[in-house]
Amino acid sequence: MAIRRSVFPGYLSSLFHSSKVISCGTLLPLQSSASFSTHHFVGDTPILVRDFIHAALYDPKHGYFSQRSRSVGVLESSINFNKLGGQKAYMQLLDKVYKQNEVSWFTPAELFKPWYAHGIAESILRTANLSVPLKIYEIGGGSGTCAKGIMDYLKLNAPTRVYNSLTYISIEISSSLAKKQMETVGAVQSHLSRFRVECRDAANRSGWGEADQQPCWVIMLEVLDNLPHDIIYSRDQFSPWMEVWVEKQAERSELCELYKPVEDQLISSCMEILDLEKESDGRTSASLVRNVWAKVFPKPRRCWLPTGCLKLLEVLHGALPKMSLIASDFSYLPDVTVPGERAPLVSSKRDGKSFDHKSYMDAKGDADIFFPTDFWLLERMDHHCSGWLKPDQDKSSKKGKKRRTLTLDFVTTHCQVHD
Repeated sequence: MAIRRSVFPGYLSSLFHSSKVISCGTLLPLQSSASFSTHHFVGDTPILVRDFIHAALYDPKHGYFSQRSRSVGVLESSINFNKLGGQKAYMQLLDKVYKQNEVSWFTPAELFKPWYAHGIAESILRTANLSVPLKIYEIGGGSGTCAKGIMDYLKLNAPTRVYNSLTYISIEISSSLAKKQMETVGAVQSHLSRFRVECRDAANRSGWGEADQQPCWVIMLEVLDNLPHDIIYSRDQFSPWMEVWVEKQAERSELCELYKPVEDQLISSCMEILDLEKESDGRTSASLVRNVWAKVFPKPRRCWLPTGCLKLLEVLHGALPKMSLIASDFSYLPDVTVPGERAPLVSSKRDGKSFDHKSYMDAKGDADIFFPTDFWLLERMDHHCSGWLKPDQDKSSKKGKKRRTLTLDFVTTHCQVHD
């Protein structure tokens, strides 16, 4: 895996994609407005799909991550890739590593340490405004491997004044991982005065305090895939979209979906960014053709919307208006059986083997729910939250700073670059 360096223009930040075999989720739940009284996470009143997913993953007592204290793996030493004979040898080694460690996943920063973190650090050095103190936020930092790798690289390669004025802040929801990060980074004594962990939810705006007007970097590695999503549904190609809720069937423990007119603000915003409302208004010639076709061959539609990601981006742009963003995640998931565009994999482990579910409602604290990231949509949401791209906005109204984007493709990784 090559270190990403000279491809980054001086005015841009970067977004990395990574493949399934080396990527996995990071703990970053959104706050839920619902209260869950049973292990099924659904009480007497219906809840939005994103609230069900949030509870299934992050409920303090019954959520998937709460029940798995050893989810994030840590390698004792770096893999010596020079001794591997190619991709097949790497996959065999990876299989052996997972069996030996009995953990849910290893992050790319762990499997490719220190090079993965060094590549990120180099891209920051090449693009940051070094006339001001360098400040880096990492959201969901796992075991602290990436933070230590970046700080190691800056200590050895950045101008002394840059390292001396560095501030590295980890925003971590898990208290156990926060402790682990301090131990990992603290292996280098000089890092400790420049590093701190804030144990809180990054998607809660109140935790950020007043907006920081200084340039900074935000790193999110394997965060987006476990952020809650919503579903919209229509019974055919020309019927209006409906937002999906989850409810418990009367006198039964089974869950079912309930469809309501779209009223939720996050869902409406996602649809606006995707132009889904225009798509079904029936006024364009293309819509008229689709409507005729739909009447002959009616087909239900389901679409997953990354409302959790939109909420997080809204908070980040509000708290850190001059941020540059680095994020790594799945851009594609194979063999997805859950229906709908951008649908997740819902996977459980039984006797050391993975088992994929056909419905997200099968996840009751015993299954991971992780989504592919639509990086085209991520770009539009980023631009929207920055104030630069506002659908149907008055052209004369004031916009935020333009966010410029560059997309790079590799065999196992893609890179999408934002300013």
